Amino acid sequence: MTAIVTYLPYIQMILAIVLVALILMQHSESGSGGAFGGNDNWNAGYHTRRGFEKIIFDTTIIVSIIFVVLSFVSIIIK
Repeated sequence: MTAIVTYLPYIQMILAIVLVALILMQHSESGSGGAFGGNDNWNAGYHTRRGFEKIIFDTTIIVSIIFVVLSFVSIIIK
């Protein structure tokens, strides 16, 4: 149990870095114009992910779930 308490913050830091990298690697068609009300193309975010893009998307979801679970474990242990 003490090993988990010792290594849990380091695992969370590594997962946070990996999660940020995965999110930044995802391709966005809208750019910054869509965030500020520009670009009226509503269908730009809805497309079928294939190949490497699907792998990155699925991996992002898995890493984020692991990160959230470890955060709850960290709260429960303390």
